[in-house]
Amino acid sequence: MVSPAQTKVNRPLGFAACCLASMFWGCGFFFGKIALREMNVGAMVFYRFFFAVLGLLPLLVTHRPKLNSKEWGMLAAASALGVPLQFLFQFRGLSLTTVSHASLMVGTMPVMLAIGATIFSGERLHGWGWVAIFVSTIGAALIVFGHSNTVSANGPTLKGDLLVVFSLLIALFWVLLNKQLMGTHSSVMVTAYGTLLGTAMLAFVVPLIYGMPPVHGVSTKAWLALAASGLLCTAATTLLWNWGMTQVPASQAGVLLNMEPLIGSLLGVLVLHEALGVWAYVGGALIVAAAVALTTHSSRAVADVEAQAL
Repeated sequence: MVSPAQTKVNRPLGFAACCLASMFWGCGFFFGKIALREMNVGAMVFYRFFFAVLGLLPLLVTHRPKLNSKEWGMLAAASALGVPLQFLFQFRGLSLTTVSHASLMVGTMPVMLAIGATIFSGERLHGWGWVAIFVSTIGAALIVFGHSNTVSANGPTLKGDLLVVFSLLIALFWVLLNKQLMGTHSSVMVTAYGTLLGTAMLAFVVPLIYGMPPVHGVSTKAWLALAASGLLCTAATTLLWNWGMTQVPASQAGVLLNMEPLIGSLLGVLVLHEALGVWAYVGGALIVAAAVALTTHSSRAVADVEAQAL
């Protein structure tokens, strides 16, 4: 049997899959904010993944795992990082800040991926890469510290912004562990069973920390937002992203994550009528520019190496 690593890659489709996944992820904070008006963070995250598992049920049946004990341990670790830890921290941050700010902070993720790929996957980061990291850090700082010191009840907060960034650090290791597993196993299987394991962990952790998720007294609008966040922003996006990651290097796919802060910020400003300060726009522009520069140079470097190998 041919492993995923041995099949012919399709980079254009891989980039398209990652781009579409990032756009759908950009809707996640928007739908989450709607649900958070009626339930706590733990309940919202649990129901998001409950709906995601429902959407993945056919794939759980058709793509049975063939993992050894070490790989099961790796999948469990990735699931713990990528589901309960990442999302509970991330949406706790969202509950304390705005959709626009939370979305813009996601713009730091491409740079984090580049650093992670350098440290854990042996990719080289040259001088321009470190410049991009510095610029991106300045951009994130402007977003976090640039808003008014007088924060309204529904406005951005330092704690909320930092919790979102912390969740992205957790997500970095989820991405790298999944990419390693998908070198020898189907991306569909890794996605489906990783989501199932993570949801089982949520079912254990959420009642202990937040109490039982509500069943009654939740509006139809909130249920629809939860279903959309689970089916569209979790199941579909993770399938698209994990498959895309089998076609393109992590550092190159990272630039497409900038669709997430773009879509999330637009939804926050245009639909939820959130306000962004001047420094937030400047900081967001710096983050996007740094990520584009970093991943563009990475793409050229990979292309040069491949050309020399021909």
